[in-house]
Amino acid sequence: QSLPQQKLLTWLSVLECVEVFAEMGTARVWGEMGRWTIIVLIQLAKAILRLLLLLWYKAGIQTSPPIVPLNREQQQPLHPQDMEGSSSGKDQTYVGKRSSRVVRSLQSTPSLQSRHWGSPQQREESQSRRAEEMNQPPTPLGLQETIAESLYITRPLLHLLSLGVWGQRSWKPWLLSAVLDISSLSLLSDLKDLNRRERAELRRRTILLLYYLLRSPFYDRYSEGRILLLLRLLADYVPGVGFVTR
Repeated sequence: QSLPQQKLLTWLSVLECVEVFAEMGTARVWGEMGRWTIIVLIQLAKAILRLLLLLWYKAGIQTSPPIVPLNREQQQPLHPQDMEGSSSGKDQTYVGKRSSRVVRSLQSTPSLQSRHWGSPQQREESQSRRAEEMNQPPTPLGLQETIAESLYITRPLLHLLSLGVWGQRSWKPWLLSAVLDISSLSLLSDLKDLNRRERAELRRRTILLLYYLLRSPFYDRYSEGRILLLLRLLADYVPGVGFVTR
């Protein structure tokens, strides 16, 4: 990735990390009007950054969070003493004569921070496989897929606009947002040869459709009563669960 693209991803990640805090803080200081103002500004900034990444830098299907958190245990590189002996695997391991079990020899025991339970060959293979997955370029998007990703990016803005037009109690913003999400996923479903990161992102978006059951006005009219009834049944009839459900 180029340096400007990395900066866009960094700013986008910062916005996603602080948006809830900014909304709550603004509501506490400036009230409901200030809260909605900061929501609109943050969602507008996020949409602009994501559209730049999509249309200008051809970033493909974008994940949330934009920068995948680093798993330091999995990404820990081999230490110098491991690298020296990696070329001679026979010196690093010992194969049992009767059990054929492969164990690390005592002479090549690494430092405490880099020890693991697998053989050196397994660790090298897993590290190379993770490096390949992280360095895979984004899948090129055609016109249909670009439109689908643009719908997903602009959906929060359209949802906020519909809330301002029809109000928070109307079904129209809820339906509009659901239609845009489903349309985006259906258009992206035809895309083949996705890498692992992109497939995980599409699965995450599909699972997030369940949140529509917990969003007003659907939650207020249908989900709330059923969820509270289920919690009461669990509290009354399932031992040990009542404290949590109440």
